[in-house]
Amino acid sequence: MKTNADTSHLTVIQKEVTLESATEPPFANEFWDNIEMGLYVDIIDGSPLFLSIDKFDSGCGWPSFSKPIKGNAIINNRDLSHGMVRTEVRSKESDAHLGHLFDDGPKKLGGLRYCINSASLRFIPFDQLKKEGYGKYINLFTNK
Repeated sequence: MKTNADTSHLTVIQKEVTLESATEPPFANEFWDNIEMGLYVDIIDGSPLFLSIDKFDSGCGWPSFSKPIKGNAIINNRDLSHGMVRTEVRSKESDAHLGHLFDDGPKKLGGLRYCINSASLRFIPFDQLKKEGYGKYINLFTNK
């Protein structure tokens, strides 16, 4: 990890995914079918990563987003594991493994699919943004 963030609050699967670059099972994770409006943040340090309005159902069984909340919130790395060439997505601030980036997303949304493990995310419902300290992101939902 890049930061000295406390990871003691993480569950076993959250540690495996974020710290060891594991992948949780498809269709058996917390947010793959979440349709509630809100903000997805890094489970380790709370860095804002994705907006629910950029989430779409890709049919893959993991949360899929067309883009991050801001381009510099994540880092893309070449991943040659499992006999494939993929692009790994990591949180810039905590260096947590988030998932992978593919170019098979909806064309009308830019063509990208950020396939992200629920275990790497914390979801903040829209009506809790201000209370949770993310009030400055409220306008991003109304200006789209």
